[in-house]
Amino acid sequence: MKAAGSSFVSNVLAMAFREGSVLRHDRAFLGVVTAQPVMMLLLMGFVLSNEPRDVPWLVLDQRPTPASRALVQDVLATGYFLPPRPVTSRARGEAALARGEALALLVVPRDFERDAYRGGAEVQVLLDGADPLSAARVGGILRAAAASFDPTRRALPARGRASPAPPRGPFDLRGRFWFNATLDDRDFFLAGLAGMLLTNLCLSVTSLGLVGERESGTYEQTLALPTRPLEMVIGKLVPHAIVSYGVLAIALLGAGLGFGVWPRGSVLALLVLTLPFVFGSLAIGVFVSTLARTSAQAVFITVFFILPSFVLSGVLLPYQLMPDGVRQVGALLPLRWYQIGLRRIVSRGGGLDDVAVPLLALVLFFAVMLALIRWRLKPRLA
Repeated sequence: MKAAGSSFVSNVLAMAFREGSVLRHDRAFLGVVTAQPVMMLLLMGFVLSNEPRDVPWLVLDQRPTPASRALVQDVLATGYFLPPRPVTSRARGEAALARGEALALLVVPRDFERDAYRGGAEVQVLLDGADPLSAARVGGILRAAAASFDPTRRALPARGRASPAPPRGPFDLRGRFWFNATLDDRDFFLAGLAGMLLTNLCLSVTSLGLVGERESGTYEQTLALPTRPLEMVIGKLVPHAIVSYGVLAIALLGAGLGFGVWPRGSVLALLVLTLPFVFGSLAIGVFVSTLARTSAQAVFITVFFILPSFVLSGVLLPYQLMPDGVRQVGALLPLRWYQIGLRRIVSRGGGLDDVAVPLLALVLFFAVMLALIRWRLKPRLA
């Protein structure tokens, strides 16, 4: 039994050394591995954002008054909107929304000034819901500006008697946000950056492994080695796992040094969680390689795995908001569980206990992938 275990380890290490020697001389691969995290850091740190900026909007002021103009100025003072484009009818405003010329149409009624002094003014806003996230944010900003509007602060035309200020509500509700008090999109994106980088790397580098060996004619030499299927597979994965930890280090250091987003939780828990995720993602690539007969097929199938992983995992958009059925499909992807654990550690300050469930799910996923790979390789190695 001991000899068998020793043989397994030695065979795995031999395959790992062989695969590592190939990677070490592949300058194109090493260059891509280094450049991709830098590019993604710049995109997620400086470019990508869900925060509205320079929002085009329309105003239908049915009776222009100092109060209605003051409301428009309050909205502009938020800093999110361009100067509004006035429209003369609701139909023209709705047509402009349909053409995508604006994201919002603010409809100010005729009696706005009178109702504002009485404390019962209502203003309607129509939002372009083609982008739900942007529509929700723009709508929230407009509601906040309307809620804080106070006509008594404005120098309006004098009236026969002083108008009372709008009455206060029965209670004062004050909110507080945890983990990301400023609701900064940068923190959200950078917390999941490592998962996206590792998914793209792991699935890309291993999906062409066996296919490339078959096309180059070295697959038969691999079969002639005194190794079993699992020893060969694990040995091929070890060097890529080491490279993956290098990518993880680049992502964490880049987010920390460049944007001040450091892991708040246990780094040890993050390292432990990353291991089954990396091996599981690499195993997907190997399984794809056993299915494909050509490199073109391998690339196509790999993209089929990568794109759903980014969309359904919750790394870009909250998976809790996805409909039933779609949300459950995303739970079959390793990136779903890794990003859950990643955000618990990086954003929420969690430790190993907090990621026990994602860790178990990733270990089970890797075991299932190994079983599938063994099933696919068995007839070829008979």
